[in-house]
Amino acid sequence: MNWVVWLIIACEIGFWVFIISGLFVRYILKKQTLGLFLLAMSPVVDFILLVATAYDLYQGATATIAHGLAAVYIGVSVVFGKSMIQWADERFQYYVFKTGEKPKQKYGLEYAKHYFKGWIKHIYAYLIGAGLVGIVYLWIQDFERTQKLLQIISGWTIVIIIDLLISLSYFIFPRKP
Repeated sequence: MNWVVWLIIACEIGFWVFIISGLFVRYILKKQTLGLFLLAMSPVVDFILLVATAYDLYQGATATIAHGLAAVYIGVSVVFGKSMIQWADERFQYYVFKTGEKPKQKYGLEYAKHYFKGWIKHIYAYLIGAGLVGIVYLWIQDFERTQKLLQIISGWTIVIIIDLLISLSYFIFPRKP
């Protein structure tokens, strides 16, 4: 398996290690500043992945699906990272410490709007990921070595369209309790 694949796996694990350790330090050890620092380290993982992937391609590697997934991962992490941390934070407070409000389930129009906002965020993640692929493509200037990157973006485009259709379906067929 390509080392980039292992790096993506390590970065995903690292992201969640920083999140969980940040929550643990923040709430169990009562170290607010250190906990916030650990939570804030999760974007550093993205930066490491970006630099390593670009370096691998610059050194002459042929792009693989893993290289394209790195762009997807970075786009999703940058756009959804804060909300994923908030989601984990709310559940940690409620289910572990029995404090705060129970995470609220959304239904009907409220859920449809929430899901659609998530789709808009998905578009932002897509633009970041596609932008990174475009930058790498222009930097390397070798279609033969970078065509897998474009295949990932093509697949992601289909996912975006499917996600839009799902989003719109919640307006037509509202989610029920």
